[in-house]
Amino acid sequence: MFISLWEFFYGHFFRFWMKWLLRQMTGKCELQRIFDTYVGAQRTHRIENSLTYSKNKVLQKATLVVQSEVDRCVVDIMKEKNINPEKDASFKICMKACLLQISGYKQLYLDVESVRKKPYDSDNLQHEKLLLKLWNLLMPTKKLKARISKQWADIGFQGDDPKTDFRGMGILGLINLVYFSENYTSEAHQILSRSNHPKLGYSYAIVGINLTEMAYSLLKSEALKFHLYNFVPGIPTMEHFHQFYCYLVYEFDKFWFEEKPESIMYFNVYREKFHEKIKGLLLDCNVSLTLKI
Repeated sequence: MFISLWEFFYGHFFRFWMKWLLRQMTGKCELQRIFDTYVGAQRTHRIENSLTYSKNKVLQKATLVVQSEVDRCVVDIMKEKNINPEKDASFKICMKACLLQISGYKQLYLDVESVRKKPYDSDNLQHEKLLLKLWNLLMPTKKLKARISKQWADIGFQGDDPKTDFRGMGILGLINLVYFSENYTSEAHQILSRSNHPKLGYSYAIVGINLTEMAYSLLKSEALKFHLYNFVPGIPTMEHFHQFYCYLVYEFDKFWFEEKPESIMYFNVYREKFHEKIKGLLLDCNVSLTLKI
C-alpha cells in the first residue's frame, strides 16, 4: 500500500518538480543527464524508464518505435526537448543506440515467440533434417537404425519419437539443442556423457528443452534486459538468445553435479533453485552472462 502511494505521488508530482529543478541547475534535460552519468545497461534502462514515464506523448511512443523509424524518432525527441545537435553532438548517437537496444529487445521476444509457436512437424523435411543433425552431432560414431527408435533415449529423449517431447517449446527447443551441439560440440559431448552418470544422471535432451523454456520465460518477463543491454551494444538477435541458452545448459550441468540431488525425482526442486540463482544474477545492472570455457 505504502509503495503504491509513493509510486503514485512520485510519478505525478515529485518526479516532475525534481526534473524541473535539476534542469534549472544543470541546463540539461533528464535524458542528457542520464547520458552524462551512466553507461551500459544502466544507461539504456534509465533512458527507457524516463521515456516510459514521461508525460510527453512523443517521448512515450519512443519506447514502441520500430527499428526502421529510430532515426526519425531521435530527431523528434531532440525537437521536443530543444536539444541543439551542435551543442550536444553525442546525444543523437547515444539516443539512437539506446532506442535500437530497446526496440531490438521487443523484436527479439517476438522472433523467439514466433519460433516457439511452431510445432515440430514430422512431415516437414527441414524439421526432420534438423533432428537427425542433432543425433549426428551428439552420436557421430553411432548410426541411428530407424527414425522411430529406442535409441533416442541415448541422448535423453523420453520416447521412441522425439517429436512428442517438443510440444511445450515447439521447434525452438530443437533449434537450441542443435545450436549448442554444433557450436560447443566438445562441451555437448562432455555434458551428454555426464548426464549418463549412474547416480546423478538426467535426460540430456529433456533438460535441454526445459532450459529453453527457462530462457524463454526470462526473456518474456524482461529479466534479460540488463544482460542483453550489456552484452549487445546494438540490436539483440536470435543468435544472442541462443548464446544465453548455451550459458544455461553449461551452468546447469555444473550446478546439478555440485548440488548432488538425491534422485532425478527432485529435478523440479533443483531446477527452480537454479532458476532463482539465475534471476538473482540478472538483477545486477552490470551483468553479462556469457559462456566462458
